[in-house]
Amino acid sequence: MLSAETRHNMAIIERKSGKQYRFVMPGPKWDLAMANQALEAIYSEVPANGYVVLSGSNPPGVPVDFTSQLMQKIAGSGAKLIVDISGKALRHLTVNPENPPYLLRMNKPEAEELAGKEMGTVAELAAFARHQVKQGVAEVIILALGAKGSVLAGNGQCWHANAADVAVRSKVGAGDSFVGALTLALSTGQALPAALQKGVAAASAAVMTDATRLCQRQQAEALIDQCPLVRLD
Repeated sequence: MLSAETRHNMAIIERKSGKQYRFVMPGPKWDLAMANQALEAIYSEVPANGYVVLSGSNPPGVPVDFTSQLMQKIAGSGAKLIVDISGKALRHLTVNPENPPYLLRMNKPEAEELAGKEMGTVAELAAFARHQVKQGVAEVIILALGAKGSVLAGNGQCWHANAADVAVRSKVGAGDSFVGALTLALSTGQALPAALQKGVAAASAAVMTDATRLCQRQQAEALIDQCPLVRLD
């Protein structure tokens, strides 16, 4: 489908401060035919009544409403779409919630940009997540709060799962680990609060690993009890 290189990402850690800086390259430009091929390729692999994950930023040239197109494409399969996107595609999805996904995850800075204000407390962020659900943006909204864990709103409930108190070596892959563990839990029939807790535990485990390594399952499972759930409604 693509003849060019896929994009490169770099993460650099400043040894003195421990701060991590990321450089995300745009990658090759897509045309409409490539985007349509991607839709067809995803559809051909969709498990009936399963889960589909769309994660990352759109490559240049991919339509801003790709998420809605994908949701429409898989609608007949009964599969649920889990989305963790950014930039213009995220804003378009929240402003134009047609064909909304089952679940949308975003981080705190993204939520604050959409809200047009800073939200310093878990209660404020939970209120924003509930509002997004009411607006029809997605059935379930998850806000990632970094070291403070994540907030989930949906199905008439709202939960906060604290992150485990661990030594941070690299934050690369924490979000991907979260989404992977969350989706795995949901696919095995676990309820949303339990899936949230497992996602936060996986993200906590991921920051304990070096460079671009993701979480280790054994370590993630050992951290679940250190990520307490609190119901917010």
